[in-house]
Amino acid sequence: MAEVIRMPRMSDTMEEGNIVSWLKKEGEPVETGETLAEVETDKATMELDSYFDGVLLHIAVKEGPVPIDGIIAVIGEQGEDWKKAIAEAGGNGAGKSPDEAAAAPSTPVKEEAPATPAETAAPAASDDKRLKASPLARSMAKEAGVNITQIDGSGDGGRIVKRDVEAFIEQQQSAPQPAAVPAAQPAPQAPPAPAKEAPAVTPFVFSTGEANYEEKSISQMRKTIARRLAESKFSAPHFYLTLEINMGRAIQIRQRLNEVSPVKISFNDLVVKASAAALRQHPAVNSSWLGDKIRFNKDVNIGVAVAVEDGLLVPVIRYTDMKSLSQINTEVKALAELAKQRKLQPEQMQGNTFTISNLGMFGIEEFTAIINPPDSCILAVGGIIEKPIVKDGQIEVGNMMKVTLSCDHRTVDGATGAQFLQTLKGILEDPIRLLV
Repeated sequence: MAEVIRMPRMSDTMEEGNIVSWLKKEGEPVETGETLAEVETDKATMELDSYFDGVLLHIAVKEGPVPIDGIIAVIGEQGEDWKKAIAEAGGNGAGKSPDEAAAAPSTPVKEEAPATPAETAAPAASDDKRLKASPLARSMAKEAGVNITQIDGSGDGGRIVKRDVEAFIEQQQSAPQPAAVPAAQPAPQAPPAPAKEAPAVTPFVFSTGEANYEEKSISQMRKTIARRLAESKFSAPHFYLTLEINMGRAIQIRQRLNEVSPVKISFNDLVVKASAAALRQHPAVNSSWLGDKIRFNKDVNIGVAVAVEDGLLVPVIRYTDMKSLSQINTEVKALAELAKQRKLQPEQMQGNTFTISNLGMFGIEEFTAIINPPDSCILAVGGIIEKPIVKDGQIEVGNMMKVTLSCDHRTVDGATGAQFLQTLKGILEDPIRLLV
């Protein structure tokens, strides 16, 4: 019996999958565990494996988005009727789920209006219709008595727009006309050579024609980022707490650690480790809002925001407070590389209880971040800036770093968030506490 293959749910937040490419062709044999296609989810590009043996009888969706449970292919024995299998499954073979296929109205065929007499009388009408030209450009050419097929288009794909018609008409008008020579006239005397004049400067004219822009379809990742962060921003009552931390001792400790560490410890590693230690002392900040209850997480799992080509991914460092700085560094680097290659697995992006977003390496001094659900807080980390500070009544140079904590007021109060930042500040200004 032929088996209908549907779009599976590959992550907890996935609503549809985007088929990028098929690694198997129709008519090819398929074994259980073989990869059929590459599917882009809201978080990563993943491989879709077969759960059946047989032949790939039919590919319902070559590429593009497909909703969860939408039909994408049929696998069976050679010669089986795949249309019957799709009909029995309640689908239409176009990637739609049974309910969507039943509810989808038939699309009426649009009939083209017959050509008007003026259009049929235009010169080279058949060539004209094949040309890409805006309606305004066609109208201007017709009024000026210009054959539009003689005009070169400068728009997208060679499309003829208003400025092309204007330039063509201006060129025709400025072209020199042959002068009539009168008969039986004596040979004229050669006029004196005119004085050289400076070349005329052609004025720059802004086009008032069609707008110049480019549109690009959004990816599944960008769709999910837009949806989830909009939900977070407009459903969670955000408030923000900013604190400045003197990183002088952290700089010294990092230099000492890197003399003996098997990997190069970064300032971000110190912030991640210090945040994990502070979360242990402030469990309310390590909580999650679940609608009708608050979950106080016993484990500290910190998500680290990583910028990728299409948006942002947040791999999770599990049991962060129990790991050394070297372990945190190695894990962050490995997960960040997988994120940039779009090879993160769903389990590597789930279970976060707190999130850190660091833009200090880009020279950003201070910013705010939107909470990553279901976390209660996210920490925005700026760069370390040298500036004058007052210490013991004396002015000296300090290495200052600003951090901003975005809090969900449903779970974290202002005093709770402030106490967490004070603890974080104390740890980073005296990093020896991380070793205790």
